[in-house]
Order: sequence, then C-alpha cells, then structure tokens
Amino acid sequence: MPNFDRRTLLAGAAATGAIAVAARAAQDDKVEAAAPDLSGKAILITGCSSGFGRLSAEHFARLGATVFATMRNTPRPEAEELQQLASDEKLDIRVMRLDVLLDNEVADAVGGAEREIGRGLDVLVNNAGLGITGPVEVQDMEATRLAFDTNVFGYHRMVRAVLPNMRQRKQGHIFQISSQLGRVIVPFAGHYSATKFAVEAMGEQLAYELVPHGIGVTVIEPGGYPTKVWVNRNRYTTELKERSLQMHLDGYPQVVERMGKEDGSSRTADPMDIPRAMAKVLGMPQGTRPVRLPVSGGGIPQTAINEVCAKTQVEWLGQSPALGPLVRAVHNT
Repeated sequence: MPNFDRRTLLAGAAATGAIAVAARAAQDDKVEAAAPDLSGKAILITGCSSGFGRLSAEHFARLGATVFATMRNTPRPEAEELQQLASDEKLDIRVMRLDVLLDNEVADAVGGAEREIGRGLDVLVNNAGLGITGPVEVQDMEATRLAFDTNVFGYHRMVRAVLPNMRQRKQGHIFQISSQLGRVIVPFAGHYSATKFAVEAMGEQLAYELVPHGIGVTVIEPGGYPTKVWVNRNRYTTELKERSLQMHLDGYPQVVERMGKEDGSSRTADPMDIPRAMAKVLGMPQGTRPVRLPVSGGGIPQTAINEVCAKTQVEWLGQSPALGPLVRAVHNT
C-alpha cells in the first residue's frame, strides 16, 4: 500500500498547474491517434435535447453511426428539430422518449433500440444530468433525491439495461459524463460534486468488472462549457430557495442571494470538445481506451488526483491473484 502523506499530497496539488498542461498535451496525443470512424456503431445517448447530448448525437451520426437520441417529455420542439436535421442531412438519428428517472421508459427505449438493430448496443453515453446549487444545508430532501436520482440512479438504470446484451456479444463501451467536480469540490454547488463523485466511482468499478466481458468504460470529466445546463439549474435552484425554511437560509445570506442567478453565457470553451473526444476514444483499440478523460477548454485541476488514485489502485490491488488482472488491465500496467 503506498504511503501518501499530507505533505506529498499538498506538493502534488501545488504542482497541478504544470502537471495539467503536460497531461493535456499527452492526453490529446493519445486520443488524436485514433481515427474517429463510427460506421456500423449503434449508440444510445441520454439527454439529447441540448448541450453535450445533442451535439454528440449529430457528431456521431455524421461519422457514420446509428444514433438513438433520447430525451424526456417528447413530443417537444427539440425532438422535432433534431429529427428534421437528421432528415435534411440524411443522418441515421432516431429520436426516442426516455426519462432516466422512469424504469419503464428506460426499458422501453433500450429494448426498442435493440429490436430496431437486431442486437445489443455498441455504445451507451450516460449524459442526462442536472445541478441544483446552494449550501448543502439548504438542499432539502426533494432537491437531494432529484439530484441523485437523475445523476446517479439514472446512470445505473441505463447501465443495467444495456449490459446483458453487451455481455452476450462480448463488446461495447460505456461513457459516463462526469465533471471536474467529480474529483474536486467547489463550495456552495449543492450536491453536484457528491453525485459526480458517485458517477466516478461507479464508472471505475464497472471498468474493472467488465474487463472479462470485453466492455470498456470511460469517465469523461468536462470543465465549464457554455451549454444550457445552467438554465435548468437556475430553475431548480430558484424553486429550492423559494420553498426553503428561513432557519436554513439564515447562515449563508450572500450565497442565498445569488442562488438561481447563474449566467453561463460568459463561458467560451467549445462544447464540441466532448463529442469529438468520445468519438476519438471509440476509434482507439479496445484495451487502450482511457478509464478517465479530462476534457477542458481551461485548466484541469483533477489531473494529480487521477494519477494518485490510479497509482494507489495498482499498488493496492495490482498483485491480487483475483483482482490484480482487472485493475492492471484498466490502468494499462
């Protein structure tokens, strides 16, 4: 077991800026080496009404994939717009209704997609998610349940739905859209980090467990991007603030005043970074795809944490007769 004392970790944190620059270059080189040809792939994506999900559906289809673009509460204008785009560009995008909170809609969407292609899916992109900001004390059980049910249990529902037929075919890949905040923590971001930390753990554990089945897992860790996620975040956060008890709001007046007023329009990074990165990962040979991939238009503060965690896993379990081969395969050691 490695001995990482507090001084070692602090030194690593102080060096994060320099490490992040080098790691980004190395990671870019690693991913760029793959040709992003997705012809013949059947890909299901959650949360395609906007943001990373919508862009990924378009990008993957333009690279030759059959894309099942799912979103909740259809019919809706976003579904019609995406279907029209697919028709205009002759892309194989099939819009489906799927709310990750509902077991029956998960089963219907995955089962329907598998019947349409006559086999299991090649790729699942677990993307649908939400954020509700504010102090942890202010997060009531309604907000807490919604955050975990969407960001964690929703991912779990989807994984359980696609894995039986992926395992039968001994192939497949799962993307878990996480966040930098799945490895580092910003105060007053509600339970967003807590849910994304869970996504990170779930994704890495799945990666180990699915090695014998030829199925890969990559946790994508985006930085801040100008998607519409903050619009829904403001709505949920405003609703939380309006129903919160004053006894919980009193401790954080300046933070509470800002709740529900986030403006994501100042972000300038290109959201296409995310679908491009995923496509290039799929172009890499199985067994060489990264278990974690930071994608950011700015800094990557979690790099040192990712490196320490990978080293710890390998040194802790790498020599285990039963678990060592799984851990070493995922970390390419």
